[in-house]
Amino acid sequence: MFGDLERTPRTLLVCDRSSFLDEKNRLSSQVEQLHFNYKVSMLLPECSSAPSHLEAVLNSFNSFYLIRKLPIHELLDKHFLETSVHQGLVSGLSYRTRIDEDNCVALMPNGHLSLSLDKDSFELLGVEGKLSKFNQRTNGRYVVSVDLTDSSLAPGGRGYQRLVTGLRSRLQLKTDFLLSHHPGGGASLQALLSRCDWSEHRPEVRSHALTDLFCPLLTSDLQSCDPHLLLEWLGAVDAGVSCENSSSSFLSSLVCPEPKTTMSRALSVSVCGLLSPQDVHRLIQQIRCYLDQPRLESWASLTVHGFVDSPVSWGGDEHGVLRGGENFYSLLMFHDHTYHLHLGTGAHDTCPP
Repeated sequence: MFGDLERTPRTLLVCDRSSFLDEKNRLSSQVEQLHFNYKVSMLLPECSSAPSHLEAVLNSFNSFYLIRKLPIHELLDKHFLETSVHQGLVSGLSYRTRIDEDNCVALMPNGHLSLSLDKDSFELLGVEGKLSKFNQRTNGRYVVSVDLTDSSLAPGGRGYQRLVTGLRSRLQLKTDFLLSHHPGGGASLQALLSRCDWSEHRPEVRSHALTDLFCPLLTSDLQSCDPHLLLEWLGAVDAGVSCENSSSSFLSSLVCPEPKTTMSRALSVSVCGLLSPQDVHRLIQQIRCYLDQPRLESWASLTVHGFVDSPVSWGGDEHGVLRGGENFYSLLMFHDHTYHLHLGTGAHDTCPP
């Protein structure tokens, strides 16, 4: 038991440095591949309130729906498939389900439906799947992934009927479900929502003005700051945890990485909800505009957290919690249009793009 407690959960961190001006930079595709984001954290040094153009973007993030006890076979409704799924207008995720214990569902924007099921549920469903790579020893979890846009799953076909029957009659899977739509796609959801108990929500925006904040001395070459220590410091600032500690402190050993300086003020902003990659991309563009203006500090940071219990992580690859559940990226942007991107995931997940 004590041996397990002493082992620190391993993680995987990929670091990428590039420029927005480089036509070969992969940032847009990397942002788009983390489909299910629950929190965006932004830190603006030497700033006490968000500029109007940034505030406008933060307040214009798309709303999303919480559907209570959604029968998952409703996602295969012919009208919903034709007007929403096949058009690439929707994505969704089971809510308050735990990837290591419960049945979890994800509907990706490309029309792929991913089910992470316990063994009994998988056998009841009666559809082809594969053993989860995170439960190979116990054979206790299986993954079913189907492409709802494929011709073999056209309504009325054998594959379609088998999946619908398994979800509706045998497994009867129901779960609270978060559903989002691309701009202009809300009307296509009305038929589905009319049959469900649902509520609409807007992402929650919070901001906190900070003063006299210890800060690493950050330059675009970032040679002087270890990426793990930098991410630890950003997380502490976002969580409101002080880094003014000694390394021998009993309560906290978190310290600001060296070399460091002191910022007289800074603004920490967070947005929580079911956040689309498109909204994140718009925010990145506005932060770049912010950095174009002359100011005391020449950088800004953005950290995007994926849902810990999402059955998929980067792209459509399987995600597993095990001990950690890391599923995030952090973007450090500079006024000269260079950036440093840190992508984190659990050690057993597929390497981020």
